[in-house]
Amino acid sequence: MLVAGIMKTKIVTIGPLATVREALLKMKEHGVKTLVVDKRHSGDAYGLVTYRDVARAVIADDGDIDLLNVYDIAQKPALQVSQHLDVRYLARLMIQYGVKNVLVIDNNELEGFVSDTDVVGNLIERAASGR
Repeated sequence: MLVAGIMKTKIVTIGPLATVREALLKMKEHGVKTLVVDKRHSGDAYGLVTYRDVARAVIADDGDIDLLNVYDIAQKPALQVSQHLDVRYLARLMIQYGVKNVLVIDNNELEGFVSDTDVVGNLIERAASGR
């Protein structure tokens, strides 16, 4: 099974200059816990901002959701893989680097998104079908 078979292609993005408040409102509006942070230019990297990043910056570090920008708290660059990678290698990368979310990038363009839940969900499906 390749990453292309389990990745989500519906991705919610946000600009790096958006405030953390705007990010939280966007997460709520779309019912997601992770946003992809857009590149600022063609040579830039995509990033990720998650509930955990917000909690660390705002609650643990006492930051202000209206003064902090997404780029202040985002994981950047985010770990990236090709959609042609075997899922087992994706799982190994995620474990090795301790990440829960990975971007799927081909030709330096965003194609999708994979979470640890997607990887485990695929394993459960394979186990249930006897593959």
